Amino acid sequence: MNAVVLRPRHRLHLFQGADELFAAVVHAIEHSSHEVRLESYIFAFDKQGQAVASAMESAALRGVRVYLVVDGIGTPPLPPQWTARFDAAGVHWHRFSPLGWLGVFFPVRWRRLHRKLCVVDGRVAFCGGINVIDDFQDPHLGTLDSARLDFAVQVHGPLVQDTQALMQRFWSRLDFAHGLESRQWSKAGSQLRSALRPQPAPMRAPAPQDSQGKIPAALVLRDNLRNRSRIEQAYRQAIGQAHHEVLIANAYFMPGRKLRHALEHAAQRGVRVILLLQGRYEYFMQFHGARAVYGSLLAAGVEIHEYQGGLLHAKVAVVDSVWATVGSSNLEPLSLLLAREANVVLRDPHFAQVLHQRVRAAIDEQSVQMDPLRYAQRGRWQRMLDVLALVILRIGLFVVGRRY
Repeated sequence: MNAVVLRPRHRLHLFQGADELFAAVVHAIEHSSHEVRLESYIFAFDKQGQAVASAMESAALRGVRVYLVVDGIGTPPLPPQWTARFDAAGVHWHRFSPLGWLGVFFPVRWRRLHRKLCVVDGRVAFCGGINVIDDFQDPHLGTLDSARLDFAVQVHGPLVQDTQALMQRFWSRLDFAHGLESRQWSKAGSQLRSALRPQPAPMRAPAPQDSQGKIPAALVLRDNLRNRSRIEQAYRQAIGQAHHEVLIANAYFMPGRKLRHALEHAAQRGVRVILLLQGRYEYFMQFHGARAVYGSLLAAGVEIHEYQGGLLHAKVAVVDSVWATVGSSNLEPLSLLLAREANVVLRDPHFAQVLHQRVRAAIDEQSVQMDPLRYAQRGRWQRMLDVLALVILRIGLFVVGRRY
């Protein structure tokens, strides 16, 4: 297993929820001078999304090069009024791999863009699990009765240029495949841009990276090229080296054999392993698939807490109050085997403590601990549904040719 190499000199700030995150993202875009890049699985044009979209539109009109990529399943076709506004302003946008009505029959089309990344001017980056959507809205469930629990991180330091280079390479591949840069805007759109942007700002070199931060960190990816298992390996490495505690909050939890064994072995050697998982029914596979793997974890001494405060969407972990990760990757097959994901991994006692406190508060105040006896005594129908979810999962993995 290749170790994740952490680079020094970073400043990091933790955000909880979309309101905190996108206030900072919009501020950064509004003050951009040469380039904005944003990727998101979901981009909803609600109040939250329109604030981000308007900031990108304004940036493009003043000469900033703006690139937006959204997922073709997570995000439906963009509203016509916004495609027109983006095209007129010069925002480069792309909807990644829409499934289409036949796409379900072609496993290669199951691969998704699930990461949530933003880089502004090569000086600040944002990474996490938070989609561009209001915390009280869900694409499938509508208005929620409480805010979604999720996290993201703002980064200053060398990692920013790594993230920018990653996003530039991804756009270049999309451009090669789809001719995005050669998209012809309408004549009216070109005239509008010229009128509103008579003196486009020149491209500038990225601002010097912040050198005051001391936190070692790395951007860890999962893709279908060179990084097929990197995020899972980062988790397993940290769990394998844990001495005192492993704390994980993860929305969609169906770990494969290796990761599940790592958690069980840690608990068996005396490490306190605590999982905060989704307690509300959202999807059949997510709800029942997770419960299918509870048995061996509980038998090994792993604590499982189910979140009841609303929808859990977090993908974070803290190990021994010093190692932490914040990102987009769930611990289930879609994230670990098929989707493009991005997590920030770091070592810092202060950041880890802040994240630990946020997750512990959710456990102590808004979750219910799973009792091993109650789990063992669950009804026959519940057991059948759990097994069915696991069988469907394994059939799907067989179709895409991956062992899990």
